Amino acid sequence: MTLQFLSRRGMLGGLCASGLLAALPGAALSATAAQAENLVRGLVDDVNAVINSGKSEGAMYGDFERIFRTYGDMPYVAAYALGVEARRATPAQKKAFSAAFATYVSRKYGRRFQKFVGGKIEVNGARKIKNAYQVSTTAYLRGESPFEVTFFVGEKSGRFYNMYIEGVNMLLTERTEIGAMLDRRRGDIDAMIADLKRAG
Repeated sequence: MTLQFLSRRGMLGGLCASGLLAALPGAALSATAAQAENLVRGLVDDVNAVINSGKSEGAMYGDFERIFRTYGDMPYVAAYALGVEARRATPAQKKAFSAAFATYVSRKYGRRFQKFVGGKIEVNGARKIKNAYQVSTTAYLRGESPFEVTFFVGEKSGRFYNMYIEGVNMLLTERTEIGAMLDRRRGDIDAMIADLKRAG
């Protein structure tokens, strides 16, 4: 596993944990394969518009957070990242974590999205899998070999909730990272949230 390989995984991983997509405007509560494909295209178009806007890095982070909240099922992704610890978290802690997590992934993956300038993602098609749609795409980055990226869009929510990059589950990766933060703070959820606000 090369550093270059890890870098491109990390850059696109922001689309997950990041997890980051929502139903298109006017989409029904029950998504279709076509809507799932359009969702992915919409996300890619918005991300490309930001990275090619010429804005400062700080301004881009705000745009990325807007994109993540617009397209992504952030409450679900945040809850998944918190994992079993959510059982002992208070409602206030869950709310604070969800807000901090959205900002965290915006900063973390926003930095990596900037490397996408001049690249593209081509959507290959969608297929139904249980209660979701699997959208297959091919990513092309300048100076990189093409690689596969698979998005998962919930049928009922119409939102993006996970992605795989060459078989790597990004949702699980975020859960592992949040768990490591908690371990460093001996299970102190408030301290972990404070760390999360500075991370990314």
